[in-house]
Amino acid sequence: MKIDWAALGSVFGVSLVATVALVGLFTLGIVGLARRESAVAQGGGTGTAALARTGAYACFALCAAAVAYGIYLIVA
Repeated sequence: MKIDWAALGSVFGVSLVATVALVGLFTLGIVGLARRESAVAQGGGTGTAALARTGAYACFALCAAAVAYGIYLIVA
């Protein structure tokens, strides 16, 4: 049995980058929702709250798309 260390390292690197990117994207979504809550609590403009909510939902949608693509790759 021979292990292809270059391929194993490549898979490890791509997995690490994808994981960090997905967690970072989800974190941005949570921060966006928190900023929306603070803008509403301070009585700020509805434009800021709507922009924060839209950005958060976009981050969550991208996370869901990345998870769906990963499931697609596993199944296919």
